[in-house]
Amino acid sequence: MKKFMFVTLAMILVLSAFSLQARPARADGNITPPPLPADMAPVPAGNKLFLGTHAVGTQNYVCKPSGAGVAYVLFTPEATLFGEDGGQVITHNFSPNPFEPNTDPKVVANGTIRATWQYRDTSRVWAKVHATEQNGKKGAVTVDQTAIAWLLLDGVGSLNGPTGGDKLTGTTFVQRLNTTGGLAPSTGCSSLTDIGNQVFVDYTADYFFYKKAD
Repeated sequence: MKKFMFVTLAMILVLSAFSLQARPARADGNITPPPLPADMAPVPAGNKLFLGTHAVGTQNYVCKPSGAGVAYVLFTPEATLFGEDGGQVITHNFSPNPFEPNTDPKVVANGTIRATWQYRDTSRVWAKVHATEQNGKKGAVTVDQTAIAWLLLDGVGSLNGPTGGDKLTGTTFVQRLNTTGGLAPSTGCSSLTDIGNQVFVDYTADYFFYKKAD
């Protein structure tokens, strides 16, 4: 009996530890935007925050020719976004945006490849990095030299899910903030023999979604 109780207790401890690791949202359940760097473009007035999430995933790179040499190029992120309750709410990657015709003859797709977020109700939004404004505010700012940039992205298309899900429909802006990791490595892409090498670099970030204010 004592042996059985010991094994049961051990299993409970292991499962509890796994459960904690599988819930990457903030400990207090509150995911809110941090103060922005002085040179970063804010979300324009007239938009309201409707969803805050925490992402865990990878930034995926492939070694390609670049000028006279080679360089890693991002070909997609792959991330799961968690809501304030710790539950999975969104998947994030690159995909063709049907609202923007594809103009790159090297890419076989029915739309321009954009950052994409799909909510669990299957609604989707596509976005691109916000252009630098006249006052010098930028859509991409490096806050930590060891991590990918913080971003403000403009929504460039959204769709309801096939069964009517509309959580992300009408998204106007997306912020990527509080980033860790995700930078392409400094090794593995230094010569023509490295072309085609792929690396999957762990990263985390907070993503915030906005719509027009009522």
